[in-house]
Amino acid sequence: QVQLVESGGGSVQAGGSLRLSCTRSGRTTSDDSLGWFRQAPGKEREFVAGVSPSGGSTYYADDVKDRFTIYRDNDKNMVYLQMDSLRPEDTGVYSCAIGGPGSYLSTVYNFWGQGTQVTVSS
Repeated sequence: QVQLVESGGGSVQAGGSLRLSCTRSGRTTSDDSLGWFRQAPGKEREFVAGVSPSGGSTYYADDVKDRFTIYRDNDKNMVYLQMDSLRPEDTGVYSCAIGGPGSYLSTVYNFWGQGTQVTVSS
């Protein structure tokens, strides 16, 4: 069984930055895509960013492209989300996720962590 634990959330003003971290443990493989999702109050969970098993390829939702950067450290079993130029509409609970080798492009993932709250004020 795999476990995902997110950290790094908090409150920030619009235009600010945060870096989220996710530690995975348990049953992990080298073929997993890793991704980040978010859920705003009253809305469905949505895909934010994904990274391939090797870390060499990434994929972003249109509204975070050029502002967010996803990257992973396979030696440490970590995935990160650097968020810059934050906007109030980025507010939500951010969760990391694990999927198959192609999930980072398909946005179909299998397992999510509990999430960390990000609040952006105007």
